[in-house]
Amino acid sequence: MWMDTKTEAKEASRNRASLRRCVLSGLLLCTGDMEHLDKYMQEKLFVLQLVVWGLRGVTRVILANNPLSGVLVLAALCWASPWQALLGTLGVLASMLTAVIMGQDSAEVSGGLHGFNGMLPSLLMGVFSSAGDWYWWLLLPACLGSATCVFLYSGLSPVLERWDLPVAVFPFNIIIVLYLLCTGPDNPYFPHHPATPPGLLEPNGTELIAVEVMLGIPLGVGQIFACGALGPSLLILGAVLLYSPLLAAHALLGSAVGTLVGLSMAVHHDSLYSGLSGFNGALGCMAVGGLFFTFSWRTHLFAIASAFLSAYADIALSNLLGTVGLPACSWASTLTATLMLLLTGSLAAYRIPIGRVMAPEHNLCSHSQWEAGDTADRESTDV
Repeated sequence: MWMDTKTEAKEASRNRASLRRCVLSGLLLCTGDMEHLDKYMQEKLFVLQLVVWGLRGVTRVILANNPLSGVLVLAALCWASPWQALLGTLGVLASMLTAVIMGQDSAEVSGGLHGFNGMLPSLLMGVFSSAGDWYWWLLLPACLGSATCVFLYSGLSPVLERWDLPVAVFPFNIIIVLYLLCTGPDNPYFPHHPATPPGLLEPNGTELIAVEVMLGIPLGVGQIFACGALGPSLLILGAVLLYSPLLAAHALLGSAVGTLVGLSMAVHHDSLYSGLSGFNGALGCMAVGGLFFTFSWRTHLFAIASAFLSAYADIALSNLLGTVGLPACSWASTLTATLMLLLTGSLAAYRIPIGRVMAPEHNLCSHSQWEAGDTADRESTDV
C-alpha cells in the first residue's frame, strides 16, 4: 500500500515536470523572432503570408519582430481608437503591397521591414487631423504616404548599407513632415492641428501631480504608436515583453529617463502626463540596450546615455519645429541611434551587424559564436 502511494507520487511529479516543460516549450515558441513560423508559412496562401508579414511590420515600430506581438499591438490600437487601428492597418498593407509590386527583396518584405514605415505616417495623419475620426478622405493621403515610404526606403537602403546602418524610420519622418507642410492647418480637404513646442511659453498654471508623472512612463511606450491611453499602452508594453523581456525593461527605463529630462527642462505638464516626453528616450534606449549592441554592463550604461541624448534632442527639435507648427516625431531617437552605431572605440566591439540583429536574448547567446566564426574566417584568410 505504501509502495503504491510512493509510486503514484513519483508518477504525478513526473507528469507535472512534463507539463511544465511543455508549457515552457510553448512559451519559447511564441517569443523572440518566431523563425519557425516563416518555414511553416512558405507553402501557404499569399494572403496568409501577407498577414504574417504585416504583423511583423507592426512590431518593427517597437523594434520587435514577432507576429503575436503584432496582434497585441493591433488589439491595443483597436482598444484605444478603432479609427487609428484602421489607419495603421491600411498603412501597413499599402506599404507591403507596394514593396511586393516593386519587387523588393523578399527577405525584407517577409521580415516586415517595409511595413513599419508605412504604418507610422497613417497613424500620425489621424492624430493630427482636425477633421475628426472617420473622415474617409484621409485614407487617400494615408495610403499614398505609406506607399511612398517604400520608395524612400529603397533609395536610402544602399546608401546607409555602406556604413552598415539601418534605414530605421527616416522615411516615415520625412513623409509626415512633407505631408504637414503641404497641407497646412487650414487646408479645406486635409486640415490638421499645428504642433506646439513642449518648452514653456508661460509658467505652468497648476502644480505637478506625481502620480500623473509616474503614469506617463508606461504611456511613453504607448506613444511610440501615438497612443495616449494607459490600458492600451500597457498592452503594447506586454507585446514588447512577449518578444523580449530585456527590450521591455529598456523601454520602461528609456521612458523614465525621458520623463526625467522633461522635468529638468520644465516642459509643459501635459507632455509629462501624456508620455510625449518619454517615447524618444524609450526608442533610444531600446535601440542600444541589446538590439544593435550585445547586452553588457557597458552597453547598458551606453543605452541610458542614448536615452538622455534622445530626450534632450527631442525637446530641442520640438521647440525648433514647433515654431512652424511641425512635430519632431522620432527624429531625435533615429538620429541618436544612428550616431551611436557610428561610434568607434571599445564599444564598437559590442556592435551587432545589421544582418544578424535578432531578439536581444538571442543576440546575447549567439554573439560569442558568430564572433568566433568571424575570427576563424579572418585567420583562415591570412597569408
